[in-house]
Amino acid sequence: MKKFQAIIKFQMDDDFMSLVPPHRTYVNFLLNKGIIDSYAVSMESQTCWITLNTETKEAADQLLVKSPLYKYWTYEIEELFVYDSQHYRLPALQLN
Repeated sequence: MKKFQAIIKFQMDDDFMSLVPPHRTYVNFLLNKGIIDSYAVSMESQTCWITLNTETKEAADQLLVKSPLYKYWTYEIEELFVYDSQHYRLPALQLN
């Protein structure tokens, strides 16, 4: 399984916010299945970053297309060479 980063730019209109709840349901489904590792959104820059676990870039793209917000997006998908975070580290040892 490879890791891919989707960098998504979006434009909002009147209908955008009405599609956020079904989009979040879809994102939560993918998070629960372990397909999405991380999901972050900046309203300031209207950018979203999603880290996905798939076999190919095309498979990652097929997942993004299914989002209710897809029509508002322009995006790039890049394969990650290194992905590190505190979630992948062992917990700190605490002596009593």
